[in-house]
Amino acid sequence: MLSRFAVLLVSAIVPAVCADWSPRLAAGYLDARQKEWFAWAPAQAPGGPCVSCHTGVTYLLARPALRRALGETRPTPYETGLLDALRSRSAIRDPKAVLPAFTREPLASQAIGVEAVHSALLLAADGWSGGTRQAFDRMWSLQLRDGPAAGAWQWFSLDLDPWEMPESRFYGAALAALAAGSAPADYRKLPEVRERIRALAEYLHREQPSQPLHNRLVLLWASTRLPDALPQAARKPIADEAWRRQQPDGGWTLESLGPWKEHPAAPPSSAGSNGYATGLVAFVLLKAGVPRSDPELGRALSWLRSHQDRESGSWTAVSMNKRYEPESMQVRFMRDAATAFASLALLEAEAP
Repeated sequence: MLSRFAVLLVSAIVPAVCADWSPRLAAGYLDARQKEWFAWAPAQAPGGPCVSCHTGVTYLLARPALRRALGETRPTPYETGLLDALRSRSAIRDPKAVLPAFTREPLASQAIGVEAVHSALLLAADGWSGGTRQAFDRMWSLQLRDGPAAGAWQWFSLDLDPWEMPESRFYGAALAALAAGSAPADYRKLPEVRERIRALAEYLHREQPSQPLHNRLVLLWASTRLPDALPQAARKPIADEAWRRQQPDGGWTLESLGPWKEHPAAPPSSAGSNGYATGLVAFVLLKAGVPRSDPELGRALSWLRSHQDRESGSWTAVSMNKRYEPESMQVRFMRDAATAFASLALLEAEAP
């Protein structure tokens, strides 16, 4: 029989994570989506599936945190498969050899730029090894050296918000800063790496004022790991702007994270806040040091807790760009990202 102390300890830990939302349901939804992704023909690439902004990257950000909260002892097959795919391609420098769907320019160079940043970020989170160092070497080798985008990377410009627009090059550079901040300190001190980080920081400082709030929030997140990415004095204004755009229901709409380009073919936005926007903002503000006791943050977290679908485990979000068939793979892309960031925000708020 458990001692009274042990019973109290267990009851103090488990309900704190599971009382008003279900991490297990969220993990189940995300795993099921990866099962679909691994079987989806357009996602196939040498070495394993491509790692998309909406479904793969957000999965690899959120699933390890859910795994720890659930007491799981090993990564899922999908975590392992996606990371192995990134490792297998981390040495590829030929743009046309990365993703079969993008072999023509400028898409080939954009594709390798995107995957180079994703690989460094996600492999660094998994640990510093030879494959991770190789991914960083490739990322820095592809960094633009001159022109108005010097310091950044080629990035998809497919007329798809919020990750694949002309402005999304900045989003990608912010992820690169997040990756750099995740690397060991002695690696960041190497002269050639310091120079690449300096060029990246200059680009981010130069372009930050013209970016939608969504991209500046990702930069704020990156600055929590790489302070050079955003001067201290520039951090509070981003958070203040996010607070000003909080909705009466406690969350954020996707529109509030703009400005965005108009997409006439997009489905109408539902009234009130959005799972992706609210999850992202709440998570970034927590990472940036907003105390868990903050009442406005509490309203955002309450919104997230009350908006998880109790059957699927997901948070609702729809495409910003076009309508998709109800049962198509693409129709749930934004829901994948919403579920990942909602989970990240709630787990961050509830961490010991």
